[in-house]
Amino acid sequence: MSDSTTDGGCGTDPRGPFTGDGTRAVRAGLPESVKHEPTLPGPVFAAHFHLPGDPTGPYTYGRDENPTWTLLEQAIGELEAPGQDGAETLVFASGMAAISSVLFSQLRAGDTVVLPDDGYQVLPLVRTQLEAYGIEVRTAPTGGDAQLDVLDGARLLWIETPSNPGLDVCDVRRLAEAAHARGALVAVDNTLATPLGQRPLELGADFAVASGTKQLTGHGDILLGYVVGRDAEAMAAVRRWRKIVGAIPGPMEAWLAHRSIATLQLRVDRQNATALTLAQALRERTEVTGLRYPGLPDDPSHRVASQQMRRFGCVVSFTLPTRARADRFLDALRLVDAATSFGGVRSTAERRGRWGGDAVPEGFIRFSVGAEDPADLVADVLHALDETAA
Repeated sequence: MSDSTTDGGCGTDPRGPFTGDGTRAVRAGLPESVKHEPTLPGPVFAAHFHLPGDPTGPYTYGRDENPTWTLLEQAIGELEAPGQDGAETLVFASGMAAISSVLFSQLRAGDTVVLPDDGYQVLPLVRTQLEAYGIEVRTAPTGGDAQLDVLDGARLLWIETPSNPGLDVCDVRRLAEAAHARGALVAVDNTLATPLGQRPLELGADFAVASGTKQLTGHGDILLGYVVGRDAEAMAAVRRWRKIVGAIPGPMEAWLAHRSIATLQLRVDRQNATALTLAQALRERTEVTGLRYPGLPDDPSHRVASQQMRRFGCVVSFTLPTRARADRFLDALRLVDAATSFGGVRSTAERRGRWGGDAVPEGFIRFSVGAEDPADLVADVLHALDETAA
């Protein structure tokens, strides 16, 4: 894991190349400067474009391409796949739209896909739809690289690391090498890590997929997804799926997302550091069990995570003794919003068992650390634990 000082550096040539995460985030996807024009052009609202003669050129119809998407796609690509000229990025209306585009564009009836059985809560719904299309679905846990055991004959391996909400980590490079040796493609859900935490394509994956709704944009006000891939044929199929189903972001959402990326490194570094501080404080509480945060040296996932992640994320998970205790704890928090999702600048927490579908204890808490002052946030959490101890 790199420290913020190293990540904040840049190349020795004052004109570039710039290698620091902060510099990349601030400059990602910006067009060449034009006198009297804004640094980041405003959103382009257009259902159609002026198109005399033959329909050639990049912009023809609003469901196919949009200049605001183009800049955002360039920005995400510069973060997920810096220096990889062959990589292509496509943005979507939501993280689920991005996930669906890969699964349903790459799989056919008779194919087999391997999914994590401890991943994103909507995956069981996706499994039902895949099976309805005649696709075999196998599942295994994220931890211990258990998906290796069910990989033979698969067309696609879907990895989510760290897993949501349990925060298990698998060895992406090891799994990718094994999958490719068997002729399978590999997609990695990079939502929780963000491209500043890990870069799946550099670890051997064919696709990096994420919900930009979460920490990438970081303000809890945008639904967005993206897919980054290196194989032109595979990405052409993803693009075709996006066009067919119309899973496209609005230009305003795309522009807001691009604007938000400029502060990504600042937010991630603050939130990751506070998450570690919070996890260390929770480790001292006897009522807290099952504490997970990959950045803790004694976390079961730390060894693998430290080999492939540069930052460990903003989510901490833990369990309180009972459902009632967990609910009282959440009610006692003053700086933390009760909400689903994660990655925003305002801390959120929820008892995951309220949704059903996650194999977690009734008192399991998923806590998303925001950008509040660490001392204030930790004090609020400890006060809520103390207040609900009786």
